[in-house]
Amino acid sequence: MNEAVIVSAVRTPIGTARKGTLRDTPGEQLAEHILVEAIRRSGLSPDLIDDVIFAESHYGGGDLARYAAVAAGLNRVPGQAVNRYCAGGLTAVANAAGSIRSGMDKVIVAGGVNASSMSPKPTWRVPGTEDTEVRLPRTFPYRDDAADDTSLSVGWNIAQKYGLTRKDMDAWAVRSHHRAVAAIDAGVFADEIAPIKVTTSDGSVVEFAVDEHPRRTTSLEQAAKVKPVHPEIDGFSITAANASGGNDAAAALTLTTPEIAAEHGLTALGRVRAWASIGVDPKFTGDGSIAVIPLVLERAGLSLSDIDLWEINEAFASVPVSVCRQFELDEETVNIYGSGCSLGHPIAASGARMLTTLAHELHRRGGGIAVAAMCAGGGQGGAVVIEA
Repeated sequence: MNEAVIVSAVRTPIGTARKGTLRDTPGEQLAEHILVEAIRRSGLSPDLIDDVIFAESHYGGGDLARYAAVAAGLNRVPGQAVNRYCAGGLTAVANAAGSIRSGMDKVIVAGGVNASSMSPKPTWRVPGTEDTEVRLPRTFPYRDDAADDTSLSVGWNIAQKYGLTRKDMDAWAVRSHHRAVAAIDAGVFADEIAPIKVTTSDGSVVEFAVDEHPRRTTSLEQAAKVKPVHPEIDGFSITAANASGGNDAAAALTLTTPEIAAEHGLTALGRVRAWASIGVDPKFTGDGSIAVIPLVLERAGLSLSDIDLWEINEAFASVPVSVCRQFELDEETVNIYGSGCSLGHPIAASGARMLTTLAHELHRRGGGIAVAAMCAGGGQGGAVVIEA
């Protein structure tokens, strides 16, 4: 069976939804930009691309991957949209790796696109009535014990289950911001970010090149003063300070075989070693990462001690805190440059963003093994193992 290697990994800067730089940038533009950049940075001819697989979430039911292929002049290249909510970007890369390893395709660009600011909000009929409401499609099934539409109970339920305090979550989130800001200042993301020209609402054109969501001045004292989002829920301690934001971004990786990479003189950033997805009780969606990590390690033939770096998405700070405690992970190896609480969580793009950051970091280190894992809407978990 073939190996699937990563020959490019790139992302846009992450914008803050509805008030940030990408608020007027449609998903189609993000998709086209990141596809063109992923191919260019791969060093492969566009004629070699067999498919484009992009994750989407809440973007109107279209096929951004196909739209991007056509916009890039790749009429022969089809496009596939996948949706596994937060884990969609991981699933897109996993699907690409599977097709390449099976020999069906040789070169695929895979990733995710999330334009929260521009997501259309359809009109839905309220079940059992003739009333309608404007909202995004549901992330969770209609069940009394499932997470609510805001998804905030995901963070709270997992905090309760594992005995986490507000201080535990705030401390993790504050450190996430500090790590992200330090990484930005050190130029860590320079190799993985593809700046994008954006037309603003006043018609001016600006180049967006730096993640804008991390807060430079945050502290434990400031975080402690932030009010819970839903104080009417007894004991609720999920706040804007210890949860991810709404964000806009796109990320993509180009995957191929080692033989094609060698034929074109390319240096691979790493190989996709294993992947896994799993379902969990929707009430405890935050358990998705905890459930999927043992499965993906088993498939990779690895143990926890074999992993050099971890990306555990911070949809809520309670998720990585619970993962670290459950598996006794060294926190210095987890989200070393920040994650959802700081960089942001552009839902469909987050998994591909995490893999992009890990691939570049492993390459800088000269090798190693990394795991990207995350919980996902509806009661799911996803993970991908890469090795350099």
